[in-house]
Amino acid sequence: MFSADQASRRLGIELLEYGEGTAVLRMTVTASMVNGHGIAHGGYLFLFADTAFACACNSRGPVTVAAGADIQFIAPAYEGDVVTATAVERTRFGRSGIYDVSVLRGDEVIAEFRGRSRSIRSTKNKESQP
Repeated sequence: MFSADQASRRLGIELLEYGEGTAVLRMTVTASMVNGHGIAHGGYLFLFADTAFACACNSRGPVTVAAGADIQFIAPAYEGDVVTATAVERTRFGRSGIYDVSVLRGDEVIAEFRGRSRSIRSTKNKESQP
């Protein structure tokens, strides 16, 4: 799934590790990700955490999408910062799941994200169908 994610890959997001229900990603905050306050735009940090969430919740095989998510911004990130996102599955029930993602700059937590997933019945990408 990650290899086909052009949005994340074009931002330089790297998948460092993944396993059943987990994923670790890395991204460098670039000049184009900084807002008018001189800090990383929250949308980019959300996208980064959401990508870690997507990798973790799709790690078991069935096509899984976000049912909802929220993020708490704790500290700013700046141009040149290297940030990591660690996603961990908290629970799965039926076709649903809950995942937590911590976004860190070094050892400092800068954001906490919680995603709610839903596995869909089809495992085919509709756009790849004839």
